[in-house]
Amino acid sequence: MRFDTKIAVAVREDLAAWQKLNVVAFLSSGIAHSRPESMGEPYEDASGNTYSPMFREPVLVHAAESRTLARTLDRARSRNLPAALYTEELFKTGNDDDNRAAVLAVAAEDLNLVGVAVHGPRGDVDKVFKGLRLHP
Repeated sequence: MRFDTKIAVAVREDLAAWQKLNVVAFLSSGIAHSRPESMGEPYEDASGNTYSPMFREPVLVHAAESRTLARTLDRARSRNLPAALYTEELFKTGNDDDNRAAVLAVAAEDLNLVGVAVHGPRGDVDKVFKGLRLHP
């Protein structure tokens, strides 16, 4: 099935594996919250147990350098696509309030990005992530 929309995430390629996984998880939660239409229905097994819904479409994960992450975020902004971001400073904070304060303290052009996620029309997301390779 081909969806009209797309979810894409880019993480900085030089992060430790646990950091990449953490960043993708947090960025994905941002997309799920801001784009409820991206969510599917709850799951149920044959025994009647229910499970939380997940995205209704695949999530493509890309690897990128810092400069490329900044360019990707700029492209998303220029197309008015909602974006989730994760900065290096967030690895040092321990709660949501401190996370928001860490981002608020830095001008957009100076953000030390380690990850960006975007959801939107397929063609727009393709243009935003043009040139990025899928994460190995």
